[in-house]
Amino acid sequence: MDYLTPTTLKDALEALSVRDMSIIAGGTDWYPAQGERPIECDMLDITRIAGLRGVEKTPKGWRIAAASTWSDVINADLPSAFDGLKAAAREVGSVQIQNAGTLVGNLCNASPAADGVPALLTLDAALEVSSLHETREIPLADFITGVRRVSLKQDELVTALVIPNVSETRKSAFAKLGARKYLVISIAMVAVSCEVKAGVLSDLRIAVGSCSPVATRLSELEQALNNTALNEAEAVIADADMKELSPINDVRGSGEYRKDIVGSLILRALQEAAHG
Repeated sequence: MDYLTPTTLKDALEALSVRDMSIIAGGTDWYPAQGERPIECDMLDITRIAGLRGVEKTPKGWRIAAASTWSDVINADLPSAFDGLKAAAREVGSVQIQNAGTLVGNLCNASPAADGVPALLTLDAALEVSSLHETREIPLADFITGVRRVSLKQDELVTALVIPNVSETRKSAFAKLGARKYLVISIAMVAVSCEVKAGVLSDLRIAVGSCSPVATRLSELEQALNNTALNEAEAVIADADMKELSPINDVRGSGEYRKDIVGSLILRALQEAAHG
């Protein structure tokens, strides 16, 4: 077993080009998943690579480098459209986990209960993916293809999250239900993003996690709520069938309960965003 800690992106990509390696970016998901069995695979720790950490504004929007932690995002000076992402970041484990765990690692782990995915979906996030031969962008909606499955080739490394420019007036929020308040895997979670003017919602984006194999946008509900007054949203949500969701039964809750509670979480998040 080899454990590599390159300090340049070129060295990391060269290593990936010649052998299959487990990529570590904080390891807060990866290490617990190994259980008690010996670790025998080769590992590539990207957290020491120069330039692979930080949140910055670009001409096209925002760039969150791949080794950026949840705490980096919480502490970054970001517009209100990122409030939902920051709220999700504060729900990721303890402060110690937030200081070590990374957003990109959360996405590559591809758990249906990954806290970062819904909020990033409402931001139209994409992943910057690099190999020795090319750099490409993959929309987040296409990157996670199933439970623990992502659209990443063996010789590729995610180098950043890229988020397009957003309106300074855009609002967002995140709501999560778990068996207890802290340090818990979600039963269901919701992120919303919208414009609000005179109590009327527009340009909505609603994403739900823990209620399908991959977190997903509710496009039909988004359209139904467009140009709807906030005080009328509850009735519209109650009438929605949310057919995009396929929640399962597990130890945290039944599929029926998950689908029932999603409407309440959406309404709570919309109210928080509108009044935030």
